[in-house]
Amino acid sequence: MTFRAFVRLFTHIQLLPVVENGEETTLVGGQAVMEGVMMRSPHSYCVAVRKQSGEIITQESTLPRLSDQYPIFKLPVIRGLGTLGGAMWLGMKALKFSTDAMLQDIAGDKPAEAKKEVGPMAMILQIAMSLIFMIGLYKLLPLLIATQIGHHVQALHGRFAINMVDGVVRICIFLAFMYVLSRLPDMHRMFQYHGAEHKTVFNFESGKPVSVPAAQSFVTWHPRCGTSFLMVVLIVSMICYAFLPIDNFWYKLIARIAMLPLIIGVSYEVIRYAAKKQSSLMGLLTKPGLWLQRITTQAPSDSQVEVAIFALNHAMDLEKAQGGPLVIA
Repeated sequence: MTFRAFVRLFTHIQLLPVVENGEETTLVGGQAVMEGVMMRSPHSYCVAVRKQSGEIITQESTLPRLSDQYPIFKLPVIRGLGTLGGAMWLGMKALKFSTDAMLQDIAGDKPAEAKKEVGPMAMILQIAMSLIFMIGLYKLLPLLIATQIGHHVQALHGRFAINMVDGVVRICIFLAFMYVLSRLPDMHRMFQYHGAEHKTVFNFESGKPVSVPAAQSFVTWHPRCGTSFLMVVLIVSMICYAFLPIDNFWYKLIARIAMLPLIIGVSYEVIRYAAKKQSSLMGLLTKPGLWLQRITTQAPSDSQVEVAIFALNHAMDLEKAQGGPLVIA
């Protein structure tokens, strides 16, 4: 794998929770990948990637529900962990397919390199590095900055104040990180595909025939987007961490990491409810995520929307092949 491909894959992994859309109980959802889109129906998925030649290649398969296999994942809070875990697993699989397609484009006509793929060890290394990076960026760094501010500003020296500053710093780091990534050409294209995915989902949910002109008439920000979910996670974690009865720096850090599964589960329930009750107080929590999608989604070209529709059609065809017009169960 080339260094640029390695860096692109690493950066895309950081964005997996941001560009993922949908949940197990919804009809369709999806995710942007390198030069393409993954779309999933309740029991199927399809990844469509446009190669440099203009050809659209796909990877598609049936997709059993985790909650059908393990009923515990139907319970509130726990179902959020199962949904996110399943989405991340499928997202990594889709991202690997798109990365392999990119490597084959780079290899071009070189027979010895035409079968280049991302090996399992490379993926393990990417995942490990990503986890360390995210813990350092969103757990260690904000707490370190907040602690130092508390040492130098008497008014912010208390436990509650430091924890609140930690939450504000974490949100600022997240927003700054998203903005910087949006300025990179490769990431800008991914955000365009993210927009294409949202427009296509909106088109499908509207009940109108899905087409490029119809999809282009919709906005790019969607309430079930991973961007909105992450913003809710940041807000919920800020509230939870503020009341932790811990003063030791390292114990605080360990507690933040240990509480992450619970915070994810609670945040999932919040955004699940808010998506149905946009006019409620809970619905207000999704507003920052919708605003942020002005950064994490960009207006797509017609050819990018075409790829998203291609993925959706193939996923839905596979869904229908499993038992009728539409299998929702």
